[in-house]
Amino acid sequence: MTSKAFIFDLDGVIVDTAKYHYFAWRKIADQLGIDFTHEHNELLKGVSRVRSLDIILELGKVDASQEDKNKWLIQKNEDYLSYLVDMDASEILPGVLPILKFLKEQNQLIALGSASKNARPILEKTGTLTFFDAIVDGNDVTNAKPDPEVFLIAAQLLNVKPENAIVFEDSVAGIQAANIGRMTSVGIGSKSTLHEAKYIFQDFTQINTSFIEDLIR
Repeated sequence: MTSKAFIFDLDGVIVDTAKYHYFAWRKIADQLGIDFTHEHNELLKGVSRVRSLDIILELGKVDASQEDKNKWLIQKNEDYLSYLVDMDASEILPGVLPILKFLKEQNQLIALGSASKNARPILEKTGTLTFFDAIVDGNDVTNAKPDPEVFLIAAQLLNVKPENAIVFEDSVAGIQAANIGRMTSVGIGSKSTLHEAKYIFQDFTQINTSFIEDLIR
């Protein structure tokens, strides 16, 4: 049987850290008098920190020096990290652990492919680090999704061809990255948003082991 690689995004797929990003960005938006809603936050999914700040500044039509931008980027990360201090296994999204355990039982290769630069501490705090045979995060890549770099590196580390890799993603950019990389894309979220994915589930509780077995085959 051909080896498969199961590659998971982190934010919004394994854990819901998206809310912490939102809290941290909203704090900066509030300082600048910018109205920043949950709907606006959707624009930042799968996007780099630098680009996220630019989007927020564009929303508020705020011009800023590079010096100010750098200051806000540091502040955002410090605020975000402060929210992560108390993270534990209760933060793992419903249905994720049974799928990770099943993949391990089937001796499948598992990788993380995330834009987050804080991926390892998050996996450690939630007790999921041991599931992963390879971790590729924001410290390892130069190109943001929809560039498939993060997933291609993960497949390479596992010595698996891209066409034998399955990617679980909750962002449009992530699904596009998987598709561009010639991988099987599985969207976690709404069908209307993630319609480019080959398969779509609202969350992991909807994914049964027979679906995973079909992917392995």
